[in-house]
Amino acid sequence: MTTTKPTTTATDNTDNTDIQAHMRQLIDALKKNNYAYYVLDAPTLEDSEYDQLRRQLIELEDAYPDLIQPDSPINSVGDQPLSAFTQVTHDVPMLSLGNVFEMDDLRDFMRRVNDRLSAAQQNPEYEMELKLDGLAVSLKYQNGKLVQAVTRGDGQTGEDITQNAKTIRNLPQWLPEASDIDLLEVRGEVLMPKAGFERLNRIASEKGDKVFANPRNAAAGSLRQLDPSIAASRPLAFYAYSVNQGLPDSIDTQSGALAWLVDLGFTVSAVRVLPDLKSAQAYYESMIEERADLPYEIDGMVIKVNSLALQQQLGFLSREPRWATAYKFPAETVMTRLQAIEWQVGRTGQITPVGKLEPVKVGGVTVSNVTLHNFGEIQRLDVRAGDMVSVHRAGDVIPKVTRVWADQRPAYSVPVTLPSACPVCHSPVILPEGEALARCTGGLYCPAQQQEALIHFVSRRAMDIDGLGERWLISFFEHGLIKTVADIYQLHEHTDDLINFEKLGEKSVNNILAAIEASKHTTLARFIYALGIRGVGESTAQNLAQQFGELAPLMQADIDALLQTPDVGAITAELVHEFFRAPHNIEVIDALQAAGVHWDAVEAVSADGLPLDGQTWVITGTLHAMPRDEAKAKLQAMGAKVSGSISAKTSALLAGEKAGSKLTKAEKLGVKVVSEDEFLKLI
Repeated sequence: MTTTKPTTTATDNTDNTDIQAHMRQLIDALKKNNYAYYVLDAPTLEDSEYDQLRRQLIELEDAYPDLIQPDSPINSVGDQPLSAFTQVTHDVPMLSLGNVFEMDDLRDFMRRVNDRLSAAQQNPEYEMELKLDGLAVSLKYQNGKLVQAVTRGDGQTGEDITQNAKTIRNLPQWLPEASDIDLLEVRGEVLMPKAGFERLNRIASEKGDKVFANPRNAAAGSLRQLDPSIAASRPLAFYAYSVNQGLPDSIDTQSGALAWLVDLGFTVSAVRVLPDLKSAQAYYESMIEERADLPYEIDGMVIKVNSLALQQQLGFLSREPRWATAYKFPAETVMTRLQAIEWQVGRTGQITPVGKLEPVKVGGVTVSNVTLHNFGEIQRLDVRAGDMVSVHRAGDVIPKVTRVWADQRPAYSVPVTLPSACPVCHSPVILPEGEALARCTGGLYCPAQQQEALIHFVSRRAMDIDGLGERWLISFFEHGLIKTVADIYQLHEHTDDLINFEKLGEKSVNNILAAIEASKHTTLARFIYALGIRGVGESTAQNLAQQFGELAPLMQADIDALLQTPDVGAITAELVHEFFRAPHNIEVIDALQAAGVHWDAVEAVSADGLPLDGQTWVITGTLHAMPRDEAKAKLQAMGAKVSGSISAKTSALLAGEKAGSKLTKAEKLGVKVVSEDEFLKLI
């Protein structure tokens, strides 16, 4: 299932907060899983689910470059290595692979390869291997002897697991003809075959010990045992997939390198050299059929340009090679019973339906909840409590209902109705005509919205109060220590209570209070964003700060004045105007300023005479010289307006790697396309 990229218009700012919140959910889920996957060996997501979450975040970042978070994991490989082992810096980083999911994606990958090759080099042959589901490891041999084994870690630094690796039965301790190889670095995957995994779990179950969730976890957990005898007792295997150092000059292909490794005593997965897309797709489809009969778990195929010289010529992106990609197998779909539909309330008052499922395993993960997005989605699917539904994991933060089996609907079934009152504060719920999103009208009176507003206020891109995390905020709120964001700046009056609060401790309290005090000096743009005005994301907050220069004129502005702000449309202007007319919001703002929250004067910037004055630019794709936020700032410094969407009025598109649909649209509209190299010359 493919995900359609969202597009933006001049009035889409009203959704920026929700889009950014969605990005935040994706980033948090990916980062949490990265830590669990690479450090704890206990991933919170299945690989196919992780892949689809990551893909969705890439598409959102491509569609909304102004909202990209600085801590996005898109350009990182893994997570920090475990401190229990000696840490080793890789001579050459251990990069990850990009992913493709459909034949069209693979065609695009091959097209990008051709785009970087001369006419004579185009349409190179490809080598395909099985994508083994294990733990990536780098091995070093000196004068034929295994001297070091290091995990991938965060891609730059990994963990020294040499003693455990030496216990792997099919991993050569010594190489034949050792004198001919001074230094050899081999990279590959440590895994646990299915039969060994089932035997290990059966023995653990009989003893009453904890069983492993899957073979990958079992393999990774075994390698990270501090006692090598435990690793020795586990049925591990090593499968080589590349030579990083020490390959003879006479070998010039990936397939030849793997054949050479086999001669040295290494095990490799099935390897096939293929001439084109059609044959690669056929081999991929055949392996989907054979997958269940393989002795080990695989979750896709890896396709590489076979020529090592072309690999070197094609080079790398920040986290992946340009000459290789992983062709992942389709995500799984299962049927289960939707037992009930409950309603949750977000920071902006959005009422979101959540389906409670009869727990079911989807790709090894037990799923019991699924988002139904909004009331419009419920109506579109005609989904009801009691229905049998198909649940698919393609690209959502949590699995998605893709089909309702109406022919299995129970007789007692009734259509879902939108609640008339908020499930938390019982304020009226409204659904504006023509919209799918229902909202609680309780505002900051609603405890659910109050809690979400507090979490947003202290976040890094807002007031950045380090140490005051969601757990403590909610606890303080539930115990009456804080109610509004202004109360955060009165917590110093409750120091003794805080020290004794759930054993928080004096040191932690002092750190929290110091962070609160430090946050008082901020910027006007951060402060506006932190207020959580519906429809006002970081970019809009920055534009409002620049337009009005101070808070007072912004608060007093009428809708016509607000509409003069770049990228502020009629809906956003109305939302901002309403926010600053609400007495309880004014009270909170006054209390924040009385507590000492302040900012430096906003320096006025005149576009007159600047080289890009009057131009509108859009940025898309991956830039290598700088983050897109920095590129945006440089364009704005030259007088340009930076938008998130392409139109006939767009002056230029700055197109980095993987420019995607915006590049296609720009070419169709005749919009000037500027490469990164041209942009660097311009600035």
